[in-house]
Amino acid sequence: MARSSPLAFAKHDHARCRDGALAEARRLCKARGARLTPVRERVLDLLWQAHEPVRAYDILSTLADEGFGSQPPVVYRALDFLIEHGFAHKIERLNAYLACDCPGDDHGAKFLICTGCQRVAEFDDGAVAKALRRVADGSGFVIGRATLEVEGLCPDCASANGDVDA
Repeated sequence: MARSSPLAFAKHDHARCRDGALAEARRLCKARGARLTPVRERVLDLLWQAHEPVRAYDILSTLADEGFGSQPPVVYRALDFLIEHGFAHKIERLNAYLACDCPGDDHGAKFLICTGCQRVAEFDDGAVAKALRRVADGSGFVIGRATLEVEGLCPDCASANGDVDA
């Protein structure tokens, strides 16, 4: 189920959410008849380990060190698979990738991007999706895929900057 509370900005047991997400990816791939190859699973694991946006070449460097290959297609094919199956997202603003908090849910990607520390939190809010549909419907536009990237300050950076609204 999608979350309305941004997980990246909340205190939580990161190892537990990572392990759960990897298990869910394995389960979903098996149910869908998709192959979660060792390199795909390792890329997903690296995204979860980071728990923040990671650039493809940083992933590739780790894969190369671990013997998975050193050519860019190795990482980009794995990332394409993970995105296609809803296990990861690309954060266009940062040209980086992030593990999906809600694998298996069919949801539009919505992110809060902290301009202070660069942490990114995925969120799902039905009111935002409804507003997008309302605007699109009002203009006769048919939404195929929507990604929303909102920049600002996370609670930690806002309080460090003395922002009273944090």
